[in-house]
Amino acid sequence: MNSEQYVEVSIRLEPFSEEMAEILTAELSDLPYDSFVTEAPFLKAYIQKDLYKSGDLKVVLSGYPAAASFQAVLVQGQNWNKAWEERFQPIVVDGKVTIKAPFNADVPRTRFNIWIDPKMAFGTGYHQTTYMMMQRMLGLEPLIKGRSVVDMGCGTAILAILAAKMGARKVFAVDIDAVAARSAWGNARWNRVGTRIETACGDASLLQMGTYDVLLANIHRNIILEDMPTYVRSLRRGGHLLLSGFYADDVPSIRDAAQAQGLSLVGETLREGWACVEFAKK
Repeated sequence: MNSEQYVEVSIRLEPFSEEMAEILTAELSDLPYDSFVTEAPFLKAYIQKDLYKSGDLKVVLSGYPAAASFQAVLVQGQNWNKAWEERFQPIVVDGKVTIKAPFNADVPRTRFNIWIDPKMAFGTGYHQTTYMMMQRMLGLEPLIKGRSVVDMGCGTAILAILAAKMGARKVFAVDIDAVAARSAWGNARWNRVGTRIETACGDASLLQMGTYDVLLANIHRNIILEDMPTYVRSLRRGGHLLLSGFYADDVPSIRDAAQAQGLSLVGETLREGWACVEFAKK
């Protein structure tokens, strides 16, 4: 989140559950709320002031009886950045990848060390989907090293930076949100891989500029289903597609869409109800 004015919407969940908070997070991301914090019994969602529409919010919440009430207040983005930084803790993935912020002290080094400025762009490594994507990337090192990779919905560019540190020749990091694209650009240079990571603000139509050996998309299920044909056209023969950002119950629809485009299933990972699926193009 930058210094622009944001609206903070506090949604009271009765009864509260992490699962319901995650479902609403996915739903509200389409409005587009771009930042979320869970503080039981509330889910707090943040959206730029000019994009906030109470009517759209009410329509979404009307489908969830547990969303008993909400309150919207105007906040400054810079105040939230400070609060977010105070909560951020380093993440270690399988003892091989560490994600940390500049204010994290005494963090042990691993094989791949990623520094990020944890603004409000999605992707700090905490979420199960980001974690699983990194896990599966570690198993694709021979396919990533010296090859081209695209990170759709890059957020803070954690996945793009990991790909570059794993030896990717070129990484294309794309996000539809301008704040995320700027964050990705800065984080890539901070991690000294800026010369191999190109960042852009836009959607999947930007993939027409090239073809890739590995395509990463940690995005909402509906976007994945809509953009699947574009992903497949942009993937080189023998390339791999890693998808996450959806629940385990969504795997059949994702699998069917991918296989309809000629992809073959390589494997899937589940973590606390979320899923990550890997496909290959023959």
